[in-house]
Amino acid sequence: MTTTDKRVAEEVPLTAHRRSLTNVGFEWLSTGAAALILVLLAAVAAFLLTEAWPAITDTSGELADKVSWIKPEDGESLLQVVGYLIFGTLLISAIALLIATPLSIGIALFISHYAPRRLAAGLGYLIDLLAAIPSVVYGLWGAIVLIPVLQPFYAWLATYFGWIPLFAPDPTTGVVSPTGRVALSAALVLAIMIIPIITAVTREVFLQTPKLHEEAALAMGATRWEMIRMAVFPFGRSGIVGATMLGLGRALGETMAVYMILSVGLSTSFAILQSGNHNTIAAYIASQFPEANMQGVSALIAMGLALFIITLLVNMLARWIVSRRSEFSGAN
Repeated sequence: MTTTDKRVAEEVPLTAHRRSLTNVGFEWLSTGAAALILVLLAAVAAFLLTEAWPAITDTSGELADKVSWIKPEDGESLLQVVGYLIFGTLLISAIALLIATPLSIGIALFISHYAPRRLAAGLGYLIDLLAAIPSVVYGLWGAIVLIPVLQPFYAWLATYFGWIPLFAPDPTTGVVSPTGRVALSAALVLAIMIIPIITAVTREVFLQTPKLHEEAALAMGATRWEMIRMAVFPFGRSGIVGATMLGLGRALGETMAVYMILSVGLSTSFAILQSGNHNTIAAYIASQFPEANMQGVSALIAMGLALFIITLLVNMLARWIVSRRSEFSGAN
């Protein structure tokens, strides 16, 4: 064996040992990062539950006596107020999702399969830029610019579709809210806010569709739309669900935009063109927290706990849907 062969034979075990140490270190680093997420989630849940426990377990009526926005004389309790807020949060978020999802899928399809390359790159950059705009800017724009523009449209909806409970006018006046600060306005602004998130994720999923699948569909004589329907949508179905759930999570937790637009109220009404009927958990916490006493803070944290549970359930539902669809997505 020559000197060179001996040197190579000595370096090979040393290099393998270094690689082994690198792999072990990276494995521990990844495991620690994953465990940190679980620890943080558990810490947040423990904090919310601990701070909200006095309000949750109050049976003496002391909470109602010391929290101004709970009115026992009107038949209200903390649980009932939380129920109103959960209803308003889910209603506004669901409307925003119904508006944003088809628009986002259409924009993503245009960028990934229809637009010229230069135009697609510019549109993709603009979509990403929209996602970076602060929510307070959306709230100001919605309150000052969007609502006055929508007022005639709301009046038209109430005139011709007022027989539908969603678009029913105020029963006392027979017209829609003159301020326009209604649930539909908040839902439209939320839809505009979550469109960039859903579009960006969906676009990347569509771009990952195997070219062989698309070319095979086109070779069989399919049109571009038929190719998208047969190849792109089945492959990206789980990604579309994941993107939609990300948008829903943003809508559920949005605070400032809703706080600046919505005329608040507590009810379970489906009339989204009437003011003073709805509110969301996040916006209500923001409005009441500055003047809340110790009992009030505990009650507000209980509302935050409810929002935490809703968000957790939404994400669990999304993971379940994605796991059921993954074997049919074409990614395997």
